[in-house]
Amino acid sequence: MSGCIVGWAHSKFGKHEGRDIESLIVEVAQAALADAGVSAADIDTVFLGTMNGGFVRQEFPASLVFQADPALRFKPATRVEDACATGSAAIHQGLNAIAAGKARLALIVGVEKMTEISGAQVGDILLGASYRKEEDAIEGGFAGIFGKIAQSYFQRYGDQSDALARIAAKNHKNGAANPLAQMQKDLGYEFCRTISDKNPIVAGPLKRTDCSLVSDGAAAVVLADTATALSMRKAVIFRAAEQVNDFLPMSRRDVIAFEGPELAWKRALASARLKLDDLDLVETHDCFTIAELIEYEAMGLTPKGEGARAILEGWTEKDGKLPVNPSGGLKSKGHPIGATGVSMHVLAAMQVTGKAGGIQVPDASLAGVFNMGGAAVANFVSILEPLRA
Repeated sequence: MSGCIVGWAHSKFGKHEGRDIESLIVEVAQAALADAGVSAADIDTVFLGTMNGGFVRQEFPASLVFQADPALRFKPATRVEDACATGSAAIHQGLNAIAAGKARLALIVGVEKMTEISGAQVGDILLGASYRKEEDAIEGGFAGIFGKIAQSYFQRYGDQSDALARIAAKNHKNGAANPLAQMQKDLGYEFCRTISDKNPIVAGPLKRTDCSLVSDGAAAVVLADTATALSMRKAVIFRAAEQVNDFLPMSRRDVIAFEGPELAWKRALASARLKLDDLDLVETHDCFTIAELIEYEAMGLTPKGEGARAILEGWTEKDGKLPVNPSGGLKSKGHPIGATGVSMHVLAAMQVTGKAGGIQVPDASLAGVFNMGGAAVANFVSILEPLRA
């Protein structure tokens, strides 16, 4: 799939009191256009990714992107939703429009405002990304679903609480160096491993430090076809962009096999003509620490049931053989649903262009991105590289 990221923007993630989704959209849309050095008039199509589902009352938000610049008026603008993979789904729509010759430049915005409602309401909305006919009764919202996944994994492969705590500690340590992250605090392994008043059990074996954060935030990218990108001041090309969807009901699949993510990774690496060892870093979807653990296996870093080795032996630390989530991941950076996929692509693009500041992986030139909607239902893998003329 030909297409390049030629500009980007990223708000700080966290609790944005007094701000609505419109202000977040406008902030990143204006900044991404400026970063790309293109005028709003040159944009051919707009895609806005947001899950919403009741987080805010403002539905039908695609044309709110026009508030960033009146020159966007009358351009096609479409809202995209694919649960927690919404941001990547929006990017794919932009890439598809470019590949089809319908657009030369596309503006993609991902946004979510989750903190205006109660925690119980948030939990219920997130359960909308499960198969409610069977999974509505699981206690603890989506944490309950991943708590069940963790329990099943532990039953098959043994207690992995040490590995989960190491993943949480790694991502909090990385996030402490990321000025865009919601939680910039190195919590340490002992805190993440120990049940306490500040780190209680949330669902199954998962503690609070195993769960990503409820967040507000937005991110945006400008996409261009390769010919146009060659004339831009910076460009990051998609070596691969793959989407694999699986059955929605967990009862129809082995929920700890992550077959959809595995297939997405295989297709992406084959499409890019690369091996996993060729990548310099991966930004992966650690909505819960157990997800990152199983994703190690899905990407081919370890055999099934041995994901713990990757973290316990330090492979995925920032100075390891394959740094995973040098940004801090969803665990530390935050997880504003519709913004997450776009955020992951922005941070990966920053890495491969040497613009990632304190979270920079030295000499990074190939980055993988894995963004997941639901419990391994919507699976997106991208491989990014600086454009070679």
